[in-house]
Amino acid sequence: MHAVDLIQKKRDGQRLSRSELEFLITGYVRGEIPDYQMAAWIMAVYFQGMDAEEIAELTLIMARSGDTLDLSGIQGVKVDKHSTGGVGDTTTLIVTPLVASLGVPVAKMSGRGLGHTGGTVDKLESIPGFKVDLSPEQFITQVNKIGLSLVGQTGQLAPADKLLYALRDVTATVDSIPLIASSIMSKKIAAGADGFVLDVKVGAGAFMKTEAEALELARTMVQIGQLAKRETVALVTDMNQPLGRAVGNALEVKEAILTLRGEGPARLTELCLELSAEMLLVADITNSRSEARRMAEENFRTGQALGKFRELIKAQGGDAKVVDDLSLLPQAGHAKEVLAPAAGYVHKVDPLVIGVTAMELGAGREHKESVIDLAVGIELQTEVGDHIQKGQALATLYANDRQKLEAAAAKVLQAFEIADGKPLLAPTIYRKITAKEL
Repeated sequence: MHAVDLIQKKRDGQRLSRSELEFLITGYVRGEIPDYQMAAWIMAVYFQGMDAEEIAELTLIMARSGDTLDLSGIQGVKVDKHSTGGVGDTTTLIVTPLVASLGVPVAKMSGRGLGHTGGTVDKLESIPGFKVDLSPEQFITQVNKIGLSLVGQTGQLAPADKLLYALRDVTATVDSIPLIASSIMSKKIAAGADGFVLDVKVGAGAFMKTEAEALELARTMVQIGQLAKRETVALVTDMNQPLGRAVGNALEVKEAILTLRGEGPARLTELCLELSAEMLLVADITNSRSEARRMAEENFRTGQALGKFRELIKAQGGDAKVVDDLSLLPQAGHAKEVLAPAAGYVHKVDPLVIGVTAMELGAGREHKESVIDLAVGIELQTEVGDHIQKGQALATLYANDRQKLEAAAAKVLQAFEIADGKPLLAPTIYRKITAKEL
C-alpha cells in the first residue's frame, strides 16, 4: 500500500477502505507519511467528501490513535455534552451539575479557549484553587463519589486529531464537514462516554454560518455516533447573538452560578434545560421528554443543581464559598460602560465582534501560547428585542489595562444595531437531529 495511490483514489472521488484509512492515519502519527502527502489527501477530502461509513471509520481510527478512557468502572450510562463553540456559552457549567444531581454520571474532559470562543477549563480555573488536572484514577473515583468531574483533556487523547487539525489549519481545509465531524467525535469517543448530546451552533458567532451547514454537521456527527454504537442527539442552536450576557472567564462563572440560582438570562436558561432533558433521555433516567424537562426544572427550583456545582468545586480543590460570595472570583481593576447613542429597539448584537473584543481585552487567546486574564471581559446589559433609551448602558467592559478599555468600547458599540420597530426574534433552538430521523 502506498500513500500516493490513496491520495489519487480520494482525488478521483473513490471511497477508502478501513485498512487504507488506517494505513494513512497510523502512518502519519508514526511519522512515516510526510506532511505534504497528508496535506494532499486532506485537500482531496475537502473537495471530494466522504460517505457516512468512511467518516465513521476515520473517526474510530483517530479515536484509537492514542489513549482511550475506560469508564466501565463508573456505574450508569455516561453521557457527554459537547458544544461546537460560541460566545457567552456557559452551558457546560450549568448542565453538567444539573444532570449529575439527577443521577446521570458525567465524566467530562474539556478544552481551553482559542480565538473568540471560550474554553471550559479556563473558566473553571477562574475559581480559586480549582484543579483541572486529575489522574484517570482520580477522575473515575470522583465521578463514582459525587457523580461529576470536569477536567482538562489529556495530551495523548486522539493525537491523530491534533496532528491533522494543525495541518488543516495551515492548508485552508478547516471547514470540511467530514473532517470537522471526525475531529469532534474522535475526541468524544476516546473519552469513553456511552452517549452524546451535541450543541451545534449556527450564526454570526459560530463556525457554521448557515442553518444548512449546521444541519449537515449535526447529521454527520449523529451518524458517526450511530455507527460507533453510541446514542447521539444534536440540537442546532442560535449563535447570532451571544447566548448569555457574560463573555469572559470569571464573568461566565458568575453567570453560571446566577443561572443555577434561577437568576440567569432566559435564552441561556432555556437552552440549558433543553440540553439537560436530552441528556436525561440518553441516560435512560426517563423515557418521557416532558418528564425529563420537569425533572430539570425542579432541580433548578430546589437548588440541587447549585448544590452539585458547589460539591464539584470542593472535590477538585476549589473554594466552594464562591457559590455564595461572587466577589471571591477574580475582579478586574477597571470598568467602562458603553452607552446607547439613540433610543430604539436592539436589532443586532454581533457575537463575533463581542467575542473578538473580549479576546483583545485579554479574556481569550489569539495564539495557543497567549496568557489570558481570567478577570476581564464584557457583560451585556441588553439583548436583541429589548427597547432602550438614549444613554442607557448597552454593555460594561472590564479590563486591567485602561488603554485597552477605550479601544474596546468603540468596537463594542459597533456590535449593536439600534432601530425603530421591534425585530423578529430567532428561536434559541432550530432543530433536533436524532438517529431515528436519519
